[in-house]
Amino acid sequence: MRKEQSDFMASSSPTTPISPDRAVYDLPSLAWPRISPDGKRIAYVRNQANRETGKPEGHIWLVDADGSGRRRLTYTGTRNGDPVWSPDGSKLAFTSLRDGDKPFCIAVLGLDGGEPQIVSRHAVPVSGLAWSPDGSHIAYAATVDPENPEETPRDPKAPAAVRVVKRIDYKQDGIGFVNDVRSQLFVLDVASGEARQLTSAPRDHARPTWSPDGTKIAVTLPIQNGMRDQLGVVDVASGEISVHGDETGTIGLLSWSPDGATIVFSGQQHASPHPDFTRFTVADGSFRKLIDNPAFTVDGSLYSTSRPAWLDEGTILVHGIDKGRSGIWTVDATTGEATPLGSWDSIHAGLSVDDAHTVIVQTVTDLTGLLGIVTVDLKTGERTVIHDEGKAIFAQTPVAGWEQVRIERAGFPVEGWLLKPADFDPRKRYPIVLSIHGGPHGFYSFTWNNHAEMLASNGFFVLISNPRGSSTYGRDFAEAVHNDWGGEDWKDLQELLDHVIASNPAIDGGRSGAVGYSYGGYMTSWALGHTDRFKAIVCGAPCFDLESFFGTSDIGHTFTPSQNGGTPWERREQLAAQSPSTFIHNAVTPTLIVHGEADERCPLGQGEQLFVSLKKLGVETEFARYPGGCHGFVTNGEPTHRLDYYERSLGWFKKYLGDPAGA
Repeated sequence: MRKEQSDFMASSSPTTPISPDRAVYDLPSLAWPRISPDGKRIAYVRNQANRETGKPEGHIWLVDADGSGRRRLTYTGTRNGDPVWSPDGSKLAFTSLRDGDKPFCIAVLGLDGGEPQIVSRHAVPVSGLAWSPDGSHIAYAATVDPENPEETPRDPKAPAAVRVVKRIDYKQDGIGFVNDVRSQLFVLDVASGEARQLTSAPRDHARPTWSPDGTKIAVTLPIQNGMRDQLGVVDVASGEISVHGDETGTIGLLSWSPDGATIVFSGQQHASPHPDFTRFTVADGSFRKLIDNPAFTVDGSLYSTSRPAWLDEGTILVHGIDKGRSGIWTVDATTGEATPLGSWDSIHAGLSVDDAHTVIVQTVTDLTGLLGIVTVDLKTGERTVIHDEGKAIFAQTPVAGWEQVRIERAGFPVEGWLLKPADFDPRKRYPIVLSIHGGPHGFYSFTWNNHAEMLASNGFFVLISNPRGSSTYGRDFAEAVHNDWGGEDWKDLQELLDHVIASNPAIDGGRSGAVGYSYGGYMTSWALGHTDRFKAIVCGAPCFDLESFFGTSDIGHTFTPSQNGGTPWERREQLAAQSPSTFIHNAVTPTLIVHGEADERCPLGQGEQLFVSLKKLGVETEFARYPGGCHGFVTNGEPTHRLDYYERSLGWFKKYLGDPAGA
């Protein structure tokens, strides 16, 4: 068991809790760290909610590699992101949200001074900027409506068109109804501003990556709403695309070898929550597992920014996570042997390397409140924090203490982190909240957790835990939840909570609560029908009824068979046995349900079914619905909605669990 240096001793001075308002509006997040080709400067994005407008904002910042000379680069546009250096290091291209009918822009900023120049505008979001090797073009992805390719604004007075659906993936969470509106590959001439659409097939094309000679662009081809992927190689001159891989596979960020002969990525031809590291040969279209079932989880999913980096023809650099800890490995491009460079009790993101291959740049967060940027020396593995946003913030509102906890049960280690109030007093007894992550293949780690830290700062012990099914603990552990939702994973959570309560006299086990979102929402609604130990529950966006989830979720038609063993007509009894709706008649615990009204992943109807059931049973319950909120609104939605969620969930636990007692 690993403990913080201060252990669980009493706080030496009074502290100011992290209020919901402070958690939402005062804590920035850093993203997209990119080092210049010469290794001297680092561009990154600083995201923060604007208290005056109530909207999220993002701006590009620049800092020297030694941490000096930090300055903001963008002052126009509300959402600036994805900065990428030109090959000669003289310019930065980035996405920017501006005013107008076509507000989604690509901007280029010369580092010798001047204002950013808008080189392309769209009415739809753009993403995945990538400079060509000669610096003359930028590849990117943007959605295209085949019925309105010119992006002509719709007449707001015209009646809505009838929607005729012929494909199963006709909607996507975060977007809504899409049908044949799909992300296509474009190449932009930077000098002229002329953009050429290279692809047109009614499927998504994502995260373009140029070949070293500039003649081809590799793209990931998400299918079934991102649940599966194929690999595409596009000829830049003709736009012809070759598609590779089975429709059962997953493919993350792509990285070309220096000679252009191979591409590596995190993923495999048959989907698993614990991906292989795979090598694709361009000439013959073959795939080979470079690392079969890695000992760590290789970062580099499609939604990551940690693209593998080739150091030379024989060596690949990867970022990975092992049991909740970030690490960096070098991988032999022939044998797949992975050699650790370093690992830390924190979570890094991004993987940017200078042209001389001397330094790595990443963002970092941890449980001490570190919110910053680090460099890692490629020779020694030494990590240096060059910028920390959290230091000044948490001087005013100290963070929770923490202790890593672990038990062994049913063949697996089950780990978690116990957070305690910053003003902990051992003479008092505190309520405890069990926090359950989503997924089921998500994971908790040494990273900063806004909601859990806010609860701990306001008088609660908080247990964040990784039951079987969680990522970063290997394939067997991750896949152990398949066909067993609400089984051994539920027991893992209960026994870890029992262990923590028994080991800490300051915890009042009679005042326990639980909070979870998505799969965590599934598990909290499962808890309602299986125990009365919790005195309050906050249930977010639950999977409540697995049969209706299959047909209404944007991923249910793929996710349910892979997680629960089949379709409703094949596994109706099993789906019922694993559905919280089957057992909800046992519920007695006061429950707050939170749900985004535009959630297509765990649709609003799941929360509605739970709410109606609890009301008919006479259980104290409230249903907070957030208009326009998609599945991830609690972390990246409207700041006013996030603030309401934080205040409402804190108030619910305060009401039913109370404050620390005794002195």
